[in-house]
Amino acid sequence: MADVLLIDRADGVATLTLNRPESMNSLSMELKTALVDGLAEVSADASVRAVVLTGTGRGFCVGQDLAEHIGLLESGDPAPLRTVRDHYNPIALALTQMPKPVIAAVNGTAAGAGASFAFACDFRIVSTEAKFLLAFANVGLGLDSGVSWTLPRLIGAGRALELALLAEPITAQLAHGYGLVTQLSPPDEVLSTAQALARRLATGPTLAYAAIKQAMHFSAGHDLADSLENEAVQQAVAGDSQDHRAAVAAFVKKEKPVFLGH
Repeated sequence: MADVLLIDRADGVATLTLNRPESMNSLSMELKTALVDGLAEVSADASVRAVVLTGTGRGFCVGQDLAEHIGLLESGDPAPLRTVRDHYNPIALALTQMPKPVIAAVNGTAAGAGASFAFACDFRIVSTEAKFLLAFANVGLGLDSGVSWTLPRLIGAGRALELALLAEPITAQLAHGYGLVTQLSPPDEVLSTAQALARRLATGPTLAYAAIKQAMHFSAGHDLADSLENEAVQQAVAGDSQDHRAAVAAFVKKEKPVFLGH
């Protein structure tokens, strides 16, 4: 059986590929577990300085494998009732809190948790033929995978509620107009475009990137005074880094800095 999650490392970039093309990369227990473990692995790997998440075949990820899900429910297996806490929550946290940039290469339909995963990434390179669908209401479910937090911050509460309650697909072009898409790409160039951006980011100040992401997320749940103090803490760490010293020295010499991530 083929691996349900492929991890490729090159040029400081780890590409994680959801690999269940026969089901448009729907999330089986095996794939969810592999993704939890794979994200933890690349997060801890100092040689990985940027991450790309994509899918094989026609879909990016269409969310929960409903055939497996209903089978487990009907058998009385409690695993489906735990999967939000056991899998979706850790995946959402791993994507949003990754101490390095994360790019979704949305090669096709992103629905349910698949859409949520894309919205949890820092950038979204999206095929012109892709669609997004918050399908939760269509199967009688609430939201999961962090989309109640990420989506309103991307496009505002009113638009986010509209997408969640109506549960209708939107085109890549409409998603771009809403502010959900970093860059539209021809279908056959989505992954290469995402990896090119990842390689660019991988040569950048990854320590500073981590501080920037942490500050943005911290401020979402704290007032201005606390956010200012957090910025001071993060800036003290970044300001004492070798990357900062090298960048300032390079600026004075009118040279291009080389960032090492420490």
